[in-house]
Amino acid sequence: MKQSLQLRIGQSLTMTPQLQQAIRLLQLSTLELQTEIQEVLESNPMLEIEEESASSDPLEDSKQKTDDKNIDINGNDQENVDGIEITDLQSDAAAQDVDMNSQDNMPDELPVDSQWDDVYEPSLSTTALSGDDDKAREFLENQSSSSGKLIEHLLDQLLVTNMSDIDRAIALAIIDGIDEDGYLQESIEDIHSGLVDELEIELDEVEAVLHLIQHFDPLGIAARDLKECLMLQMEQFSTEEYPVLKKARQIIKDHLDLLGNHDYAKLKRYNRINDDELAGIIRFIQALNPKPGGNISQSSTQYVVPDVFVTKVEGRWNVRLNGETAPKLRINPTYASYIQRGKQSDDNTFMKNNMQEARWFIKSLQSRNETLMRVATSIVEHQRTFLDYGEEGMKPLVLREIAEELELHESTISRVTTQKYMHTPKGVFEFKYFFSSHVGTSDGGECSATAIRAMIKKLIEGEEPRKPLSDNKIANLLVDQGINVARRTVAKYREAMMIPPSNERKRLA
Repeated sequence: MKQSLQLRIGQSLTMTPQLQQAIRLLQLSTLELQTEIQEVLESNPMLEIEEESASSDPLEDSKQKTDDKNIDINGNDQENVDGIEITDLQSDAAAQDVDMNSQDNMPDELPVDSQWDDVYEPSLSTTALSGDDDKAREFLENQSSSSGKLIEHLLDQLLVTNMSDIDRAIALAIIDGIDEDGYLQESIEDIHSGLVDELEIELDEVEAVLHLIQHFDPLGIAARDLKECLMLQMEQFSTEEYPVLKKARQIIKDHLDLLGNHDYAKLKRYNRINDDELAGIIRFIQALNPKPGGNISQSSTQYVVPDVFVTKVEGRWNVRLNGETAPKLRINPTYASYIQRGKQSDDNTFMKNNMQEARWFIKSLQSRNETLMRVATSIVEHQRTFLDYGEEGMKPLVLREIAEELELHESTISRVTTQKYMHTPKGVFEFKYFFSSHVGTSDGGECSATAIRAMIKKLIEGEEPRKPLSDNKIANLLVDQGINVARRTVAKYREAMMIPPSNERKRLA
């Protein structure tokens, strides 16, 4: 192939480190942003937290800050103060006579609206499990944080139980096979085969230790299936105190599948009981815990910090940033004054670089707040009926509509609405909650999927317990209200809300 030279003219987008930082900050959640700010404060000596001015009345001071941050989405002009205060850096630099070369020129706005698909993933924090016993800590080393509490709870009881070393080793193997719901996931045969070479034990020894652990707290622990779990819990009751106990045991033992399928006719026929007796038995069984380990194996609570607050004042919806989510930052004036013009020493260059990084970081935070505020305000403008009337007032909305209105790219809207939360009188919702698909109505309009789910839930809550509404019946009721929805769509929305089908919702009363 003959070689040749060609001249081509083209354009390309250069993703500078500053732009990458601005986009990355845009997609951080509030908690992740606080961690990021703390890391930057520790690494950059030019950046510091601006001290709050003392106030004789903290409540009055807080109220004043809230009033300053209000933005009226109804068109009134009010002062917009970002949640992070940005100092006048240009005037600071001029007063300190800091030399800024051409690369230090900072634009008024950062172009965070980009199609760049970053691959940033937030790091997950881990919580160490603690225990007083060295063997317990070693045993818990490979347990997940959610099941660790349950395992530790069982180990604490094991430590105060009088048993031989062999039985204790068997008990540890059994506890190792218990999941976070409290069920034993390994068979007795597998546990025995894993210990027989080391301990030379019989299968019935493993069974005996299992029965001992099954009497640990919580009741029903180490059961191998639901039937055994419920039967273990019923051992604590007496027939004198609970007359339905005998029939309840019989139903759990022989007809648990019929109970799960709500086949009340066969249950009454097989057990020779009437409706009132069956209703009492069902209430007794429903009081038992099908997941005994669930109350102990709770995953660590993830707290949600709202990014914006939406309130109604004098009939108008106001949107304001949460000013408590991040500290107020500024350039350290003392260190900035040490920078000398034209000096090329290592110390001076180091301080210049940190000065510029601090300025860019503060500018990125400001850009994040401005973009977040614009998107939140636009969402509230579109979803006023939801704020006034609840889920049934939710309007159809997609990312493209907000992007076109604000002249931003859809990927930017996606970043802003991910892991960002809005505090409203109806509750705290992620920004993405306000976006949903739509279904056509008989008059040519549109109804959002969120509103339809709310209608389905309302219909199910008001149905007759003995004759629950089928998906087809719910679809017909919605069509009567002017909403053109198919039966399979109703089934999809019902399953998304984790509502069982009609045959499983059937109740005696």
